[in-house]
Amino acid sequence: MTRQDRAKIFAPFDAMKGLQEALREREERLTRCPRREICEEDTARNSAVLQTLKRGMEAEVFCWSGFHDVVKRGKITYISRAFNGYLEVDHEPIEFEDIYDIKVII
Repeated sequence: MTRQDRAKIFAPFDAMKGLQEALREREERLTRCPRREICEEDTARNSAVLQTLKRGMEAEVFCWSGFHDVVKRGKITYISRAFNGYLEVDHEPIEFEDIYDIKVII
């Protein structure tokens, strides 16, 4: 008997298939938070920082994403300053209106 076949014998048995996924989904729904309003001073400060950003710069962005407040840190891979602008941090898009705070990392 091969090692892989032996490993299958000792693999844990999940009697309630899908229970763990359902619990994770429920927990995710219960931890959702509403999008916060951003004051005018923060909007002005963020706008000034966004004007200085260029591709390849490192940034730390505190934003609202997927119904949660998150911090994304990485390289700026794309910036669109069109009508409803957005930027991409490591190829993950973030709309300007969802940004609470942004810092350039030197």
